[in-house]
Amino acid sequence: MKTMSNVDIFAICHELNELLKGSRVDKSFQPTKDTVIIRFHVKGQGRVDVVFQAGARLHKTQYPMDNPKIPPSFPMLLRKYLKGGIVKEVKQHKFDRVVEITISREEDYTLVVELFAKGNVILLNQENQIILPLKRKMWSDRKITSKEEYKHPPSRGINPLQIEKSELESIFAQSDRDLIRTLARNGLGGIYAEEIVFRSALDKNIPANEVSATDIESIYRVIIDLFKPLNEFKFTPNIVSNGKEDVLPLELKIYSDNNKQVFDNYNEAADEFFSAKVRNEIKNIQENIWGKEVNKYAKRLQIQEDTLENFKKTIKESTLKGDLLYAHYSEVENVLNVISNARKTYSWMEISKILKNARKKDMEEVQLVESLDKLGNLMLILDETRILIDSKIPIPENAETYYEKAKKAKRKIKGVLIAIEKTKKELETVKKKKEFALERIMVPQKRVKKELKWYEKLRWFISSDDFLVIGGRDAHTNEIVVKKHMEPHDIYLHSDIHGAPSVIIKSEGREIPESTIQEAAEFGASFSSAWSKGFSSQDIYWVNPDQVSKTPQSGEFVAKGAFIIRGSRNYIRGADVMIAVGIVDYNGPRVMAGPVESLKKHSENYVIIKPGYNKKEAMAREILKRIDEEKILTLDDIIRVLPSGKCEIVNLR
Repeated sequence: MKTMSNVDIFAICHELNELLKGSRVDKSFQPTKDTVIIRFHVKGQGRVDVVFQAGARLHKTQYPMDNPKIPPSFPMLLRKYLKGGIVKEVKQHKFDRVVEITISREEDYTLVVELFAKGNVILLNQENQIILPLKRKMWSDRKITSKEEYKHPPSRGINPLQIEKSELESIFAQSDRDLIRTLARNGLGGIYAEEIVFRSALDKNIPANEVSATDIESIYRVIIDLFKPLNEFKFTPNIVSNGKEDVLPLELKIYSDNNKQVFDNYNEAADEFFSAKVRNEIKNIQENIWGKEVNKYAKRLQIQEDTLENFKKTIKESTLKGDLLYAHYSEVENVLNVISNARKTYSWMEISKILKNARKKDMEEVQLVESLDKLGNLMLILDETRILIDSKIPIPENAETYYEKAKKAKRKIKGVLIAIEKTKKELETVKKKKEFALERIMVPQKRVKKELKWYEKLRWFISSDDFLVIGGRDAHTNEIVVKKHMEPHDIYLHSDIHGAPSVIIKSEGREIPESTIQEAAEFGASFSSAWSKGFSSQDIYWVNPDQVSKTPQSGEFVAKGAFIIRGSRNYIRGADVMIAVGIVDYNGPRVMAGPVESLKKHSENYVIIKPGYNKKEAMAREILKRIDEEKILTLDDIIRVLPSGKCEIVNLR
């Protein structure tokens, strides 16, 4: 896979510095061993994810990657030191493939991203000491490990933004390689070396130390002209295809005949290019993993089906052998009588020899005997079927042994059939999971910032009687709900528990029925701290707007998001802590989380959830898979509407 060049990194750093400067660091993740994703909160834009792949790439991304259920130690340490910090600067170190992000918290920290060789991501303190690297590395002159002072790799090569002609002359004079390799190995990389030679109209195979002064002047002018847009921060981000695929911040003449896709900024172009490459790599890995999982169930099914066939065969053969013993009752009985009489005088082995001799003499009575062992077990051949019996017991008991064997196999068949059906379902489930997983990799949901309706910035649902019900998400939005959106004929609801939303039923001039009040109560209970505490029900009260006040009496204090209720309260006891999540058509399709009755009315496909033990993100993935067949939602859309805390699915409609 292509790795970012010095030129690519220059463009990326300029754009990220413009975007992230002053932003707040949020969470960090590590979806693969070489890849770290840091989430930033940018004022006016909200969430911005930046992907750091050691030795390969660094850019803003709108394609979320699956994170491991148990976070590795490195992103957890980044959260410890950087979460809540403010980005001061994103810069490229001396036009090298090294990026430094300075973040201010209690002190200044620097996140160093090395994009050369196999790369690294390293966290430094303000004394330039390594706190922790993604990978520990040791060289004779450089140690990348905790508590060591960080040293940059030796700078080498051309900085095309500051190059002097004399520097170029010196490089060529000292080189023992051809022209294009000399340019490529001095920091410009293969693509830009090709572009410089192409624009200079020179033979790329000419030895560098034989390039004339006139040609050096030509190369120097080409470099100045080629990289002039970098100095002016005028990028032309594009992805080229047609045989060659590349992503570039500049337009190159060597790709003039190639198809190009142009982007507004280089971060977006890099995201489209690299995310597609990474998806192919992840798909190959996941196909192998899922292939093993599918084969495990396929082999189990094969074994169970073979066992079923063996049981059927046992039933058929054992029943036949029991029937043959009765069909040849008199002949078998004669043989048993002969053996019984002989046992009074002879041993089992002696009787066996006597029977063999008798068969050789074609004595008709013993022709059905094949052998007799030293324990008295007799092998008979009846109608070309070999039947082993115990010569010491009567025929009915021998026949019953075979009938019982058939019955036992018959009883086991029922269990095997159940097991086969179970394995078939499990195999089908695994195949569907494989298909879904690979589809999510190859057709990812691009995270696009949506313009939210005013009520979507709050908690909300539409009751089964078509009333809009809104609630606060936190202390700040509780204030907004009451001060900005509550009107005289509305109803205010709140829970008798610390950590509950202020809920408003919008009357819009209509009389609010009891059914909507009940649903709003369930809504208020479910989005309170009762959910995270694992309660199944919670008491809720409702009052009229004129009973809700922010003005305290003398000596009282009202915290942000809290209100004083004056007069009597109307209680709804034991409101269910349970909600449903589904897609509704309310000013266009959108996800809604609310009481079950409201989803029954407004959604054809919804999931019911209650407090449980599954993590929010894992549950959101499952809900998304079940309700969003047309793929109009993202994982973030689902997470946003879920209550705070773990949950589990109760039922699927």
